[in-house]
Amino acid sequence: MLSDIEIAESAKMQDIREIAKKLSLTEDEIELYGKYKAKISCPVRERKAKLVLVTAINPTASGEGKTTVSIGLADAMAKEGKKVCLALREPSLGPVFGIKGGAAGGGYAQVVPMADINLHFTGDLHAITAANNLLCALIDNQLFRDNPLKIDPENIYFHRCMDMNDRSLINITIGQQGKGREREDHFDITAASEIMAILCLATSLENLKERLGNIIIGLDTDGNYVQAKQIPGAVGSMAVLLKDAMKPNLVQTLEGTPAIIHGGPFANIAHGCNSIQATYAAMSLADYVVTEAGFGADLGAEKFLDMKCRVAGIEPNAVVIVATVKALKLHGGADKATLTQENLDALEKGIPNLIKHVENIKNVYKKPVVVAMNRFYTDTQAEIDLVMQKVEENGAKAVFTDVFLQGGEGGRELAKAVVAACEIPSRMDYSYSLTDPVEKKITDVAQKIYGADGVDFTDEAKKKIAEIKAQGYNDLPVIIAKTQYSLSDDMTKVGRPTGFTITVRDIVLKGGAGFIVAIAGKIMLMPGLAAHPSAEKINLDENGNIVGLS
Repeated sequence: MLSDIEIAESAKMQDIREIAKKLSLTEDEIELYGKYKAKISCPVRERKAKLVLVTAINPTASGEGKTTVSIGLADAMAKEGKKVCLALREPSLGPVFGIKGGAAGGGYAQVVPMADINLHFTGDLHAITAANNLLCALIDNQLFRDNPLKIDPENIYFHRCMDMNDRSLINITIGQQGKGREREDHFDITAASEIMAILCLATSLENLKERLGNIIIGLDTDGNYVQAKQIPGAVGSMAVLLKDAMKPNLVQTLEGTPAIIHGGPFANIAHGCNSIQATYAAMSLADYVVTEAGFGADLGAEKFLDMKCRVAGIEPNAVVIVATVKALKLHGGADKATLTQENLDALEKGIPNLIKHVENIKNVYKKPVVVAMNRFYTDTQAEIDLVMQKVEENGAKAVFTDVFLQGGEGGRELAKAVVAACEIPSRMDYSYSLTDPVEKKITDVAQKIYGADGVDFTDEAKKKIAEIKAQGYNDLPVIIAKTQYSLSDDMTKVGRPTGFTITVRDIVLKGGAGFIVAIAGKIMLMPGLAAHPSAEKINLDENGNIVGLS
């Protein structure tokens, strides 16, 4: 079979103006970035679409194919005669050149132009990085210029960022040898930055500027919060850098289904959802919208449902949980080298991970669930029957799908099941109340969604929570940063662990984004590269064609 990039590069793409017509967009409502990419510049209309959220089990080394299924599902719905639009996140260069590779789908369920989307795209992530680091430069300029705001150099909360995995920048010293105020600083990856979150949560340019101004950059020497809007020119100059990045990007799938791709926060260390502007646009231009939340349902879906839905005033009509037989066997303790062999014992032990996510969506959030099993040729009939039986016993429907090899045609049964689920009346519940104390909100997520016995807060976390309450920020939603590989904060505890507690070691208030981050376990806000990162195989051939991108 051809590689992902070979499939993508051989595709015959439609002019982006033809894709825009499928959403009833005029040429005056898009800004062209070449023949196959555009920014949507029209005002948001009435949101009429049914919204489908695609999430997954906790990821494993075998890969689950959540983005691939999202794309294939949209193509399949289009084949079923539905006016459908995708709303996805933009890839980050960190994972592209790190361990994950690209994030544009796979096989015959991809968004294109694949290389552009995975690399520089329309420059959104570069703009976010620039705006973030402009504010950092302005903060340090305040310190250098006699510090009129009395910023405490030992308590600066806003850090520099870059869109690359570089662990050497996690802790650094700046301003050495008299070139500014010497102090410790840190780098986050752009996908985990507050500017990324702000762009994804802003509902207008006016709201963008308000959120930028509300960024808490740190404390002053009297112990009060200092906000970005107190630094002359900071808000306006950042907004200028983000003006074009605020507009959602329009591309297409291999089958010509419209795809709006905008914003790219990670779900393990950020909120894991594409921009509200993109979701609004898709919901106003199509009858069905397929969107995705990062990593497993304990991370991206929880944050989508508990936070993004509250901020945006939306809710999904149905939720799709993606899994594979191979991944479930890994959760059941199978050896990675034997995954192609039938192993009903490991599969039965691993299925509880899937069932926990099904229970969360059905019982906590009260939403209809469809399980999408990404089929592999090594799946045996006995394994398929076992998954179908267990999912049905827990009140959901499982559909085996093959969009990787067949594109939309391989997802038509899934599309029919999802359309039917969207017709089931449902109401939206949340896992916590916004007015509860910060500690209770975090504990509610840990107990209801992860299955933890409780939460331990370090002294540093307790100190930060007390500070947040004293400054009047208690009623914000919480975002928990933890490993994606386990329901717990220990990546080695796969399956459906019990008898564990979550340890919150730090708390970060994101005043501009409007949420409180609880950092659990050993999760890092700046990832590093693996021993053999994807960068080792990505190259240009003698004709200038990109190879090795996946």
